[in-house]
Amino acid sequence: MQAMSLSRRNTEPLLATQQRFSFGQRASDFATAKRHRAAFISDAHLGTRGCNAQALLNFLRENDFEKLYIVGDLIDIWSLRRGIYWPQQHNDVIQKILRKARKGTRVVYIPGNHDELVAGFCGVYGNIEIRRSAVHITASGERILIIHGHELDTVVSGSGWVRWLAFAGDLGYQFLLSLNPFINFIRRRFGLAYWSLSAYAKRRVKDAVSFIGKFEAAVARYAECYGVDAVLCGHIHSPCIREFGNITYYNCGDWVESCTALVEADDGMISLVGCDPFASVPSVRGWKVRAAAPEPAAAEVCR
Repeated sequence: MQAMSLSRRNTEPLLATQQRFSFGQRASDFATAKRHRAAFISDAHLGTRGCNAQALLNFLRENDFEKLYIVGDLIDIWSLRRGIYWPQQHNDVIQKILRKARKGTRVVYIPGNHDELVAGFCGVYGNIEIRRSAVHITASGERILIIHGHELDTVVSGSGWVRWLAFAGDLGYQFLLSLNPFINFIRRRFGLAYWSLSAYAKRRVKDAVSFIGKFEAAVARYAECYGVDAVLCGHIHSPCIREFGNITYYNCGDWVESCTALVEADDGMISLVGCDPFASVPSVRGWKVRAAAPEPAAAEVCR
């Protein structure tokens, strides 16, 4: 299941960059590594037809965590307002998270833009805590600012007609997602792997690629204002670990297109893992590290 990991900052500074990443571990290497110090998931979008709830259930069933961060958009309230869609698997995801909390996992829920109504209920509820943001301290002492990421998206955080533009964009995105089940039904019949039309379109559209790069750089600069070592978010459905100067940027991806999460081992190592939506149990998927590009010019983001 695990494919790429990043060593922490308290290692020897002379380590070369290529030594800080590892690729292509065997599935057997992680067959018994079922417990993690922490896990980070985002953008499940329960309540939409594009949600790969079974893959998320597989991940939750096959792994245990001391702490589970839900980094926004667990439930897609925007979609539910347009029409109710709530199959049993989506209910099973909620029940599984609640069951983990009852068994001792500390769950920290940071609402996003699609489930922003939850932000009105910030507080502690047994082993579940709802917060607008959080700072996670790894076993190696790295301080990670955790936000959903919509705070840095000027389209989503805008008002008036700009906000309506965000909703219009969401409708177009949902249309692409609605085509994924049919496309993958055909691909599965021919023995092909899972493929996301919406993710492909996002990678191919130049403006989308430019937006992702600017978003990542803006989030990294935003984190500098908090004096942390790293920042972790979701929101843009683009799993990634990369560095911007002294700030490490993490994005845990989503459970619509990429089916990915971030996990922390007992030594503080943060790893990006993925689950195959077609598999009955989590399986190995490869991930590539993107080198940090020069930061694009942007306005000051500290608030």
